[in-house]
Amino acid sequence: MSETLQAAEVDAAEDAVEAEPKTRGSSEDLLVQEGDIAGDYLERLLDLLDYDGDIDLDVEAGRAIVSIDGGEDLEKLVGTRGTVLESLQELTRLAVQQETGVRSRLMLDVAGWRAGRRAELADLGRTTAEKVLSSGERIRLHPMTPFERKVVHDAVAAVAGVHSESEGEEPQRRVVILPQA
Repeated sequence: MSETLQAAEVDAAEDAVEAEPKTRGSSEDLLVQEGDIAGDYLERLLDLLDYDGDIDLDVEAGRAIVSIDGGEDLEKLVGTRGTVLESLQELTRLAVQQETGVRSRLMLDVAGWRAGRRAELADLGRTTAEKVLSSGERIRLHPMTPFERKVVHDAVAAVAGVHSESEGEEPQRRVVILPQA
């Protein structure tokens, strides 16, 4: 009887190993798979909403990047200050996680909003860092999403003589830019 159980356990282990490349493998392969799953999910959503849009998939800086462009209704998927986009990104990440079993860090952009926002925030980070340099006083920015804070932190890090920190709790977490000690 124990030989039968051992044989069943070996078969189950072999099945698990064979299934593993589907959800794991190289990190690049997993990111491409995440992009494909997200693209399929978002394509179904666009069809349900009857919105036009072209979906572009990419892998950049250890993340799957999915962009939707081209339709005039897409702005509705961004919402005020990107609130709808953030929610849609989280839903897409959950759809990917359900398929792969791995938490996704996928980044979603709709109608170029996130790319435009990145440029605005990088400029805000640089100009605020320069103000801190000239005044010697710390400056607290308005509350931001994790994406927004990261862009500002990166921009501030490129300016010598200042540094940045995050303070507060979500959704009121904000960036503080300070002179270097």
